[in-house]
Amino acid sequence: MKPLRLVTILLLVLVLGYPAWLAFRVWEQSHHDEVVGADAIVVLGAAQYDGEPSPIFKARLDHALFLYQEDLSDIVIVTGGKQPGDRFTEAGAGEAYLTAEGIPADAILAETEGSTTLESLRSVRTIAAQQGIDSLLLVSDPLHSERIKRISEDLGFEETFASPASYTQLDRSRATKARELAREVASLLAYQLLER
Repeated sequence: MKPLRLVTILLLVLVLGYPAWLAFRVWEQSHHDEVVGADAIVVLGAAQYDGEPSPIFKARLDHALFLYQEDLSDIVIVTGGKQPGDRFTEAGAGEAYLTAEGIPADAILAETEGSTTLESLRSVRTIAAQQGIDSLLLVSDPLHSERIKRISEDLGFEETFASPASYTQLDRSRATKARELAREVASLLAYQLLER
């Protein structure tokens, strides 16, 4: 085989193989529910509509509420800023929802600035340092679990676990899951290559 052809084949394997491996990691992690105790339960934000959590955000908040009620942590951190024109932050909407569901206000911490997963988790790192929090139980969508775990580990948390909201409550089609998987692989690549 000619050297140029061999190099081309190796490059193709790398260019196609690594994203395929990432897709497998994302898919595999999405099927693991790591329900363990931690210093804090962290709920990744999602859309809110004038203070009301979207169905996706509500599913995440309901799961965090369940984990809190199971005594897996006595602190819940809600995350997420607001979009231009919004009156409420995602974290504020999440905090209001959880207090209405019975979690004491002093058990909830809010990260209100992040507009991306990375920004929110960096802010959670700051909150954690102030509060002496070393381990996280992360709550988001199943296919988001691999990325939030990787980012949290890179930020220096001693232990990170993911317990995703249920796909039953999220009610996603296979086509939607496939698009989400592709988006998560692209987001992981962007995080690893561009640190964003």
